[in-house]
Amino acid sequence: MSTSEEPRVFVQISRPEGSLEDDIWTKTPEDKPKKRRRLHPAWTVAAVAFLALVGAAGFRAAPGVLMVPLQQEFGWSTTVLSAAVSINLVLFGLTAPFAAALMERFGIRAVTAVALALIGAGSALTVLVNQSWQILLTWGLLIGLGTGSMALVFAATIANTWFTRSRGLVIGILTAGSAAGQLVFLPFIAMLAQDPGWRQASLLIAAGALAVVPLVLKFLKNSPSDVGVLPYGADEPSAAPTENAPAVGAGTPAEPRRNAAVRALLVLRSASRNRTFWALAAGFAICGATTNGLIGTHFIPSAHDHGMPETTAAGLLAVVGIFDILGTIASGWLTDRFNPRILLAVYYQFRGIGLLVLPLLLGSSVQPSMIVFVVIYGLDWVATVPPTAAICRQVFGADGSVVFGWVFAAHQLGAAAAALAAGAIRDATGHYTYAWLGAAAMCTIAAVISATIRKDAGRQQPAAVAAASVD
Repeated sequence: MSTSEEPRVFVQISRPEGSLEDDIWTKTPEDKPKKRRRLHPAWTVAAVAFLALVGAAGFRAAPGVLMVPLQQEFGWSTTVLSAAVSINLVLFGLTAPFAAALMERFGIRAVTAVALALIGAGSALTVLVNQSWQILLTWGLLIGLGTGSMALVFAATIANTWFTRSRGLVIGILTAGSAAGQLVFLPFIAMLAQDPGWRQASLLIAAGALAVVPLVLKFLKNSPSDVGVLPYGADEPSAAPTENAPAVGAGTPAEPRRNAAVRALLVLRSASRNRTFWALAAGFAICGATTNGLIGTHFIPSAHDHGMPETTAAGLLAVVGIFDILGTIASGWLTDRFNPRILLAVYYQFRGIGLLVLPLLLGSSVQPSMIVFVVIYGLDWVATVPPTAAICRQVFGADGSVVFGWVFAAHQLGAAAAALAAGAIRDATGHYTYAWLGAAAMCTIAAVISATIRKDAGRQQPAAVAAASVD
């Protein structure tokens, strides 16, 4: 018995092992094929990267909280402890561009796992220190190398490798991981530092970093090709990359025998010929000075000078972390839609205004005006990262992640200089007022520099890397 209705044919297409997609095609004579997809693997990688940044961020909350207990136990000056933080910040910055190149050569997963292990080791060994040079080794060298490999360039590398759409938003979310780490660890570090003591607080930081390592080893894939997919938002494969110009976001790892250190230096040489690089580096140096260098390191000791309990000051920094998450994600969304140069100028100027009035707000108790400062400063804390990374990508193309690593190095050099200078100012004058006012002036300079970055800055060709290969 015949029927006028033609039978439907169902064909299931198998995916490569390890893919998180399950594509089912349904065909009829009248309909075009339709595909139903599950969550793209890029979002799983981004989620694990977020957790890794949270685990690595524990130490970012520590110096300000542990500085006073260490001074009380060992009698070390603010300048000595500020020097340890400065060494950490310098290595934090200078390691970043090389870490970006190492991720291209050895893979994101391996570099991230080693970085977290270094942070955990440095934090755990801190409990054994009894000489000032030892704190320079643990806080400075070990944790500096580890956090440098997990710097914000890690977020840019994930976004450029796994995403072709919504990169600004992804960088914003991942950057907020550092703020989330501060939010998670800071209150507990402050409580442990008071009772039972700063050593238990150091062990908490070590545990937080090491706990993420198994997740990184299992779920943090190096590139979309590892799971047989394209980057999120890519509708079709990009043109085949050349040896010296790999496609950005194509998910194809860099040439496996490339010398990572030489590549990083070649990219720096190429980028240094572009005035936009120097504008971004100068602005980001001021960004680092006014966040990690001053507020991150010296806000709690400064509040303590005004009679505010350390736990209360730590709670205020935790609130900064909450609003940092919101501000950075919002900045990523805005970066996908508006001129990143104008966004940078606005962010820096608002930060300068906050620092200008901070000396008037500090006191023994928390006033409503201080809450307003904390909220505004939190929204602006690292909102500068998504537009800065976007400009690096627009101008430097395939080298954008490594260039951002060098720009971030300037960020940390500025932070290191500010941390050391503010400590010296405190020892010399007995207060931090001149440090806050100087930082406010620098923010105005950063705003002007950012606003004058050329809008027509052209896309630069990737740095030649043939000489960087290893025989």
